Amino acid sequence: MTSLRANSKRRLVEKRDGQRTRARLLDAAYREIYRAGFRSADMDSILATAGVTKGALYYHFENKDALGYAVVDEVIADLAQKKWMTPLQVGENPIDALIGVIQSTSLKPEDVQCGCALNNLSQEMSPVNEGFRTRTAKIFALWTDAMTSALRRGQQRGLVKGDVNPGETATFLIAAYEGYLSLAKNSQDVRLLKSGLKAMTHYLESLRATPEPKAA
Repeated sequence: MTSLRANSKRRLVEKRDGQRTRARLLDAAYREIYRAGFRSADMDSILATAGVTKGALYYHFENKDALGYAVVDEVIADLAQKKWMTPLQVGENPIDALIGVIQSTSLKPEDVQCGCALNNLSQEMSPVNEGFRTRTAKIFALWTDAMTSALRRGQQRGLVKGDVNPGETATFLIAAYEGYLSLAKNSQDVRLLKSGLKAMTHYLESLRATPEPKAA
């Protein structure tokens, strides 16, 4: 009985260690891909940052593509969920939620320098790797759907103008947001990003429904 408990405890420790190793690899890979792009990402740098061996890497991921797919599916998708989808799903007013998310955009030099991880991978890999294309497209679709649904609920609550097309507006907002991030990345000028976020905030304010006048 004591032996069984010891074996069970050892397996649990090994499982937790394996999960921690995998998480470190994903975090290190995300950072390297965000900095250098997928094709230029250096596997030795990922291993060094994660503090694991090459054997540990290939125990968890068959190859570099598999590691990259996991970064999209687990890291980038989670970041998009936390930054965009969740605030839109729980927020009472979609305009307030969107403005809050936009104004929370990082203006740190290292983030402006690297742009958007999702858009970077989409632009780099979609033409050459169907696995990356479908994965990034899925996140964009979920993002668009979350924004569309939130704007539609806002209309039903009388918070968003009735003549706003939720789907078209969601696509426009995502394109504008990603565009400003790309322009700021290219120019390496945070002022351009600040200007873009300000313009998007003004646009969102214009989508608010005008309160009906109270009866005398």
